[in-house]
Amino acid sequence: MAQTQNFLLEIGTEEMPSAPLINARTQLSKLMTQGLSEAGLSYGSVRVITSPRRLAIVVQDLSTATEEIHEVKRGPATAVAFDEQGNYTKAAMGFARKFGIDATQLLCRVDADGREYVFAENNIASRAALPILTQLCHDLIGAIEWPNYRSQRWGCVRESFVRPIRWICALLGSEVVPVTYGDVTSSNTTRGHRVLSEGIYTVASPDVYEKVLKDAYVLSAEARTQVIREQIAQVEAARPGSHVDTPQRIFDEVVNLCEWPSVMVGTFDEAFLAVPNEIICESMLSNQRYFPIYDADGKLTREFVIVSNGNPACEATIVNGNERVVRARLDDAKFFYEEDCKVPLDDFVQRLDRVVFQEKLGTVLQKVHRIEHIARAAALAINLDDAQIAHVVRAAHLAKADLVSQAVIEFTSQQGVMGGYYAAAAGENPEVAVAVSQHYRPRFAGDVLPENTYGKLVALADKLDTVTALFAIGEPPTGSSDPFAVRRAAIGIIALLRELPVMSLRALIDCALDSLAAQGISFDKDSVAAQIATFFMGRLATIAKDEGAKTDTIEAVSAVQIIDPQEFLNRVAALDQARATEPELFQALAGAFARASHLADASLGSQVDVSILTEPEQQLLDSIIAGEKNVGEAMESGDFAAALRALAQLKESIDRFFDEVMVMDKDDTVRTNRLRLLNRFCSVFADVANIGALVRKN
Repeated sequence: MAQTQNFLLEIGTEEMPSAPLINARTQLSKLMTQGLSEAGLSYGSVRVITSPRRLAIVVQDLSTATEEIHEVKRGPATAVAFDEQGNYTKAAMGFARKFGIDATQLLCRVDADGREYVFAENNIASRAALPILTQLCHDLIGAIEWPNYRSQRWGCVRESFVRPIRWICALLGSEVVPVTYGDVTSSNTTRGHRVLSEGIYTVASPDVYEKVLKDAYVLSAEARTQVIREQIAQVEAARPGSHVDTPQRIFDEVVNLCEWPSVMVGTFDEAFLAVPNEIICESMLSNQRYFPIYDADGKLTREFVIVSNGNPACEATIVNGNERVVRARLDDAKFFYEEDCKVPLDDFVQRLDRVVFQEKLGTVLQKVHRIEHIARAAALAINLDDAQIAHVVRAAHLAKADLVSQAVIEFTSQQGVMGGYYAAAAGENPEVAVAVSQHYRPRFAGDVLPENTYGKLVALADKLDTVTALFAIGEPPTGSSDPFAVRRAAIGIIALLRELPVMSLRALIDCALDSLAAQGISFDKDSVAAQIATFFMGRLATIAKDEGAKTDTIEAVSAVQIIDPQEFLNRVAALDQARATEPELFQALAGAFARASHLADASLGSQVDVSILTEPEQQLLDSIIAGEKNVGEAMESGDFAAALRALAQLKESIDRFFDEVMVMDKDDTVRTNRLRLLNRFCSVFADVANIGALVRKN
């Protein structure tokens, strides 16, 4: 068995940016394991260790040499490998080429079956791991990608990295692996914390690497995470009921900004609490990576958490410096908010004519006008009174006003939220202000919806305008491109319509397209409306599947071209429930319907001559007449389950019909009448579902 040693590669750099370090961590593991496998070196577990100044990997039980290989492969029979003149054939030469040898090196021998074949013999000598690792490490360093970050060069070298490399520690056991990248050559040393450590530390072997780092005041990412969480818990315990807000994305960045974290608490002036909390927190989290502290009542406090990478002994100085930074940031936020409050909201709205929504679709102000039109139609559809409709239209009018405010230009993620504050400060109806602040919801699948009906209607109108507008100009989402998040908007529309009173999505699509046409945008309305309907059906099918519906149930309901979310999903749920309750009944009914629809001929109509009906045909007609009545009443009242029960009652008569009646009779009159009867049978199902889709696939 080959000998093994543990292996370490550490790339030491100037401080790397936090966000791409997470991606580089994944790349390092993949590149190393792939390289070792391709080289033929066996290995055990792999562990990646990162900090702002290092990217390292420890490989356990790495073979010190590749295995010696001796292999013999049988090729074609000699009768095939040689022609009549004794020359090698294409078959023999191709076989040899496959194994990297010349045809003249092929061996002829008799195999166990008594026939003679050509054989290729391949001997690969064992290779020491050290030179393999030298080349692999050099190539690996250069192969790490840094999306959205320009790699840097240093000194007079051509090689580059996201930040200048200052040292490389590469060890196989206690032996240094010679690696050179740029002007840096590997050794058995590493460097500790820039402030707390003494500088350079010797690493005797990979086994002691993490202990050496800890002695040099450097912790792994996992250890830093644990330390920060524990110290934040201590901050919360010292303030009973309090909560430190640590959004995961920001927290992960903070972990990658320090090597020896110390949690400290700073404060800002109480006057800043008069500023909307959202921009205070946005400023602290996004700009400075500070974590806000909320009290037991969920109110923002003056305190915030700092995760320092400095000397804990200098806490007072560190906190003071961070408080000065946050004071300047919050001063800016307070200034923007106060200046924005001096501007009438309608002035902001008019300024939207300077902001382009999309080149072919005009300005954001034009979008606002379209949103108002759609929101009014939606409000009318659910029978709101005149005062309520006025509030909906007002909320739609003000929804995008804050896009040109100073606060949103500085803190773009707060669009809508700031508009709500400005509306409230301007004395707008409180529900209108809430609608403005929440009209971007839901921002993603599963997100919360706007709290009130006004907000839901404005959100619906905004998202529907985006979807219809992009289809109207011929730029729907593709597999690789959806810059206006049309798919996300469609999912949001479906979520909103599931919560709002029932209204016709097709009617709203027509309204949105009419609004675009009135703006002067040219398109084929019927064609675009059909494309949008198909798009929504696809989204609904996906949602139904995610909620556990059967594929053939979804197909059966989709066949009737329903795009109203509540009705589509309720039908799917009811049909699945009916099938689960009486599976054999619905399977048989599906088979009968499939058979009937296959024979039916729509061109013949459904007017049946009752004078020539036999008794089984008359029974089927009576069942159809009753079914038409029962299904019609059920569908009119929205009771899809009752409609399915009514369809199920047709089973006995259609079964008897097929058992006792020859549909394709020799008499043209009889045959045509029976086909018309089947046409009428199929028509009962037309507005319910394509029950034939439920036939079990073999």
